[in-house]
Amino acid sequence: MIITKHKPVSVGEMITLEYLKPLKITQGQLATAMCVSRRTVNELCTGKRAVTVETALMLARVFNNSPDFWLNIQKRNDIWDVMHTPERRAKIEKARPLRNATAL
Repeated sequence: MIITKHKPVSVGEMITLEYLKPLKITQGQLATAMCVSRRTVNELCTGKRAVTVETALMLARVFNNSPDFWLNIQKRNDIWDVMHTPERRAKIEKARPLRNATAL
């Protein structure tokens, strides 16, 4: 697994910089297209809400791309966050392959 020093682009950055601004649409207009509240879109754009499968399906439908596109962005950020949080990384590093765990 390759862990970069720079945080990957977030879902919110992608929505804002690659879709809202170029298409000249507002968070409210996106919310209407997705049939969700403006608050939901705002929380996605500001990183206060993670993309779920349901949200990824809606974003894919609205922006004519794939749900995997959105889920992969979320996944890369989730992995980066864990690997760059010392307490969380230490917990993960304690895990051992099953063959080693059964030998104890």
